[in-house]
Amino acid sequence: MSAAGMRLLVLGGTAWLGGYVTSTALGLGHEVTCLARGSSGGVCAGAVFVHADRTQPGAYDQVAGEKWDVVLDVSRQPGQVETAVAALASRTGLFVFVSSGNVYADHSTPGQEEGGALLPALGSAVMESMETYGQAKVACEQHVLRAFGSDRALIARVGLIGGPGDIFDRTGYWPLRFARPATKDGAVLVPDAPDLPTQVIDVRDLAAWLVDAGSRRVVGIFNATGQTVPLSGHLDVARTVGSHTGPIVAADQQWLLTQGVQEWMGERSLPLWLADPDWLGFNANDSSKARGAGLITRPLDQTLSDTLDWEMSRDRDRLRRAGLSDEDERTLLTALGRT
Repeated sequence: MSAAGMRLLVLGGTAWLGGYVTSTALGLGHEVTCLARGSSGGVCAGAVFVHADRTQPGAYDQVAGEKWDVVLDVSRQPGQVETAVAALASRTGLFVFVSSGNVYADHSTPGQEEGGALLPALGSAVMESMETYGQAKVACEQHVLRAFGSDRALIARVGLIGGPGDIFDRTGYWPLRFARPATKDGAVLVPDAPDLPTQVIDVRDLAAWLVDAGSRRVVGIFNATGQTVPLSGHLDVARTVGSHTGPIVAADQQWLLTQGVQEWMGERSLPLWLADPDWLGFNANDSSKARGAGLITRPLDQTLSDTLDWEMSRDRDRLRRAGLSDEDERTLLTALGRT
C-alpha cells in the first residue's frame, strides 16, 4: 500500500452504502475507482468511474489488469461475485464483501455469533427474488472465500442499515411519524412488543469501518450491526427526536396481523416490528467481534435525528417503501376506538 493510501475498487459506488464508502475513502486520501452501470446515480467527485454491466462478459476488462489493495463488493447476485473474484483475485490484496445476517439458518435466539449455522447456498447464479436473499448471500460468501481464502477476505454480515439516505424507509418512519402524527390529538400507533430487540447501524459508521478495516487488512467474518436496543427504547428515542407529546397507542400484535399490517417493511407496515418468534433474534446478533476489530457506532439519537432531517427534506406525499400512510394510521386508530 502506498504512502498516499490504498487503491480501492468499489464494485458499485453509486448507490447508498457504496456512495458513503466512496466518499469516506476519498476523504481519507485513498484512491477510489467505482465500477458500475451508473443507474443509481453518479460517483463522488474525485473518484474514477468505470462504466460496466456486471451481467455481461468482459465486465471487468478495464480494471482486471490493475493492481488493487482492496476490492469492495455489495452484490447479492452469486454470478456477479463469482465472475468478479475470478477476474480480480490475482491482482487484489484484500476482498471486502458486504454480506448479511440473513445468511444464518436460525434467527430464533438472540446473540448469534459468526460460527452459527448457515442456510444452504443458492444453487443458481441469479437471485430471482428476495425470498432467497439469505441463500444468495451464502453463495456469494463461498465464492469470495474460495477465490481469496480466509487470509485475504473480510466478510461483513451486516444488520439493518439506517441513517440519512435510507430510501427503504425503515429507520426514517418512526422519527417522522412522531414528528408528524396523523391525528389531531397526536396519537401514534405502535406494536405492543416492547422487548423486541432492534439493531440499526448507521450507514456512515458502517462505511467508515469497512474503509478502515480494509486499509488495515483486517480479515475474517464479522457481524457488523448496531447496538441491541429493545423496541420500546428505540421508539422512546424516535419520540424524543420527533418532539412528540401526544398519546402512544400500543396495539396487540395478533390484532395488527389480522388488520393486514405487515411486519418489518413494505406497504402498510410497521418498520422494525417482527411478530414471529422464529425471528426474535434477527436484530440481536453479537457484534462484539467487529467492535474488537475497530467498529464504532454512534448513539441512536444521532442517527435518528439526522435521518429525520433528511426525511423532512423529501416529498411528504411520496409513496413510502415501509410504514403506514396517514390514512392507514387513522383507520387503525379508529378501529381501536382512539379517534
